[in-house]
Order: sequence, then structure tokens, then C-alpha cells
Amino acid sequence: MNGRDKILAAFSPEGTPEIPAVICYEDIFIRDHWTQLSNRPWWVRVTPDIETQSAWRREVEEAIGQDWFLLPEGASYAERAHVTLVAQGSQVYRFNRHTGETQRLASPQVSGWSGREVASVHPAQLPQTPEEVDAWLIDPHTGDYGLADGRGDLAQHILGDWGAARFPLGYVAGPLWTCYYMWGFEGMMTHLIDKPALVHYAAQRFAEYSIGQVRAAARLGALGVWIEDCMMDMISPQHYRTFNLPYLRQITDELHAVGMVGIHYFCGNPAGKWDLLIDTGADALALEESKKGFTIDIADVAERVNGRMVVLGNLDSVGILEQADDDTLRAEIARQIAAGRRNRSRFIMSLGSPVTPDTPLARVRHYCDLTHQLGV
Repeated sequence: MNGRDKILAAFSPEGTPEIPAVICYEDIFIRDHWTQLSNRPWWVRVTPDIETQSAWRREVEEAIGQDWFLLPEGASYAERAHVTLVAQGSQVYRFNRHTGETQRLASPQVSGWSGREVASVHPAQLPQTPEEVDAWLIDPHTGDYGLADGRGDLAQHILGDWGAARFPLGYVAGPLWTCYYMWGFEGMMTHLIDKPALVHYAAQRFAEYSIGQVRAAARLGALGVWIEDCMMDMISPQHYRTFNLPYLRQITDELHAVGMVGIHYFCGNPAGKWDLLIDTGADALALEESKKGFTIDIADVAERVNGRMVVLGNLDSVGILEQADDDTLRAEIARQIAAGRRNRSRFIMSLGSPVTPDTPLARVRHYCDLTHQLGV
């Protein structure tokens, strides 16, 4: 079985005879390990050229050895016709021949994103009306969702070349979690009490945005979508049921309508919310590893889920993947696979968190290879 077949089988009622291996947030891994993954310059990652984009992505996926990949949206026809990347010494520039605009590009920052604004406790702008929420959210996915203007060409090229053997994946953010980026932590939390109607409005708008992203991923050719749901362990089960669950269900309903599966990644402690997590409509549940004072035992997860959803592994990306010896890594993979078999083999071996910058590529490849050896 190839990677795509293994993951599709995991989502079937019968489960998979061969356990697939994946890492979560491969974009973070690629950013932090570029020099180990490729001899190409870092800026090929943002080139509009389809052949180059497909080639470096193929090299990366072959080096990692995992069974899925993030299916990218590429450059439009206009970008490919007019945009060129120019290297001058140590500097790289994006030059648009049509507009004459030149933009200096910054190399990716290991362990972070250079120039990225992070939502703080007190953001400078706090939308306080539905109109201000609408102004904050601008949905780029309209009409044909990128196929007519050429943004889907890269995905089609990949799927027609090397991508057919792996499971193509999309990404969306949970509706209530997205409020963090608009209101910051304090605003998101206090508005649940002080401005519930505005929270409902924002969550609905963000659900609509995510539905647009789901449709875009479907048009590109993705078979599943990763639904990121962070900080939701910090709200009560009742608030989760009221302000998050209905909007998550809209996203998972849309996923099923377009023939894709949803993987719900719930960050934090699931205590008190197990029934809610099984009721999201998602086809799979992914959880963090034990940390921050809570414990998430994959055997307990499998027992609770009992085959009703696919379970993703939560191997410790720091204590096991980065820091443990090979025997400990092997033993933990075997333990997690055994738990997955008790979930009717509806299981995908994964990590609880992104790969750390100090974990070498060889170790990640070893993790994937061990999973493939032990998962048959």
C-alpha cells in the first residue's frame, strides 16, 4: 500500500492493515530544516515557477518519508507571467515586470516567522461591531476558488506527478480559535461573557471563511483537511458547546458535502470535553502529547473513541522524538500502534506537536521508517 492508500484505509470502517506515518505542521518542519532537506536556496520556496515548486516539494517529501503532504495553492497566471525573483549578493528581491514593483524578501526565521504580527493580550485594533468584524476579515476565496486564474495549476501538477502516492491535505482554523487573532487572548475570553452576540457573529463569519477554504482545498484536489482548534481547553465545556461546536459542525458538514474528511486537532487538555470532541462531526481526532500538567495517554484515547473516529498518534515531539534513544522511540511507536489497533485499526501514527528545530531530519525519517516497519 502507498501512503494515500494507508490513510484512506484508516478512514474506512475496517481500518488500515498498514499504519501510515505522518508529522503535523510540515510547513514548520520545512522552515526549520531547509538546509537539511535541500541544496536549493531558501527563496525557491516562494518562486512562482510551477516546475521548481513541484521539484523542491518532491525532494522534501521523499526525504521525510511520511504518507501525507500539504497540498499547496500556487501562483496565478499573472504572477507567473510578470513576477521574477532576483538574487543580488545575499539579498533576494521579488520584481514585478508589469507594475515595476520591487520587494525585498526576508529569509525564513528558524523557530519563528520574521515580520509576522502576533496577537497580543491587547491588540491595537479591537473590532467591536459586526461591521468591524467584517472589515477585519477579507475572504480571498471567491467564485471558482482559484482554478480559473491558475492558482490551482501547481496542485494539479503535483497530483499528476509525484503526489498520487501520498494523501493530499488542506488546512483551516477553528472558528472560535480565529477570534484570538482578532481580539487577542484577553478579548477572546472576556467577550464570551461580555459580548456573546458579537462572538457568535464572529464565529459564524469565520466558519464561512473556513468553508471557503474547504471548497478551495476540494477544488485543488485535497482529500482531507486539518482543523486547528487551539486554546479551547481554557473555556468551559458549556462555552465550547455554545460558541464553538455549532460552527465546527458547519465546517465538517461542508467537508462531507465535498467528499473530504476532517481531522480535528484539539490543542490542550481534553478533560471534560470528550463527548464534545467526538461530536464535532470530524472523522479523526488529533491531540497533543502529555505536557503542561496534563496527561493524554493514547491508549485511553483509543478506549474512549472506540472506533467511532480515526485516532492520530500523539508521540512526544520533545521527550521522545528529539531526546530519547532509538530503543525508546521504537517502544513508544509500538505502544501507540497497539493502541491504534484497539481503535479497530482506525489509526494514523503522528506527533502531538510540530517537530522541534533541534530534531534532525534523519531522526524524523527514522520515526517514519520505524512506523512503517512496525505497523504491518
